[in-house]
Amino acid sequence: MDGIVLLHGIARRSGSLSGLERILKADGYGTLNLDYPARSSGLDDIASQLHEPIARFSGGLDGRLHFVTHSMGGLVARSYITRHRPERLGHVVMLAPPNEGSEIADLLKGNPLYRAFFGPAGAELVTARPEQLLRILGPVDYPLGVIAGDRSFYPLSSLLLPRPNDGRVSVVRTRATGMSDHITLHATHPLIMHNREAIEQTRHFLQHGRFSRPA
Repeated sequence: MDGIVLLHGIARRSGSLSGLERILKADGYGTLNLDYPARSSGLDDIASQLHEPIARFSGGLDGRLHFVTHSMGGLVARSYITRHRPERLGHVVMLAPPNEGSEIADLLKGNPLYRAFFGPAGAELVTARPEQLLRILGPVDYPLGVIAGDRSFYPLSSLLLPRPNDGRVSVVRTRATGMSDHITLHATHPLIMHNREAIEQTRHFLQHGRFSRPA
């Protein structure tokens, strides 16, 4: 059996991915939907803290280990794979990830309220990446599919971001060098994991290593 690790975004909990998890379980995957200290630790520390539960989960599988993530969870997955690459790494699907940072983080990085709420990881969401952070994220040399959204609930932030965007991340910033496939859907950042097409595309990439497109 293959397994899937699900990783939520910076201001969310594992429950935000529970609906998607139920669908993936029904597809026959084992799942590990983790809570992690998204607002109190940096990416490298988070990857270290997740190693024991992920390694224990992976050890009970006889198939591949996949990752499905939302928002900053994509950066957590990249950090984890760079530091603790699973022997039977499968496919990685990221929903609305800030792979190249977010201009919103650029604008708010000096704001005390932003720093207090989002913590060390929030400071790592900027678009100008220091060498240390690039090493933590590592190269994408595995099958990665990225699903971006182009609708927003946030009128102000949408005006501040390059278009198209999902209100938190511009579509262009979701991309990662080395990714296998990329698709943009009419979905918003906080709800993309509930979008029917995003769910179907996630299922397709997990099985085939590419997204589904009309013939």
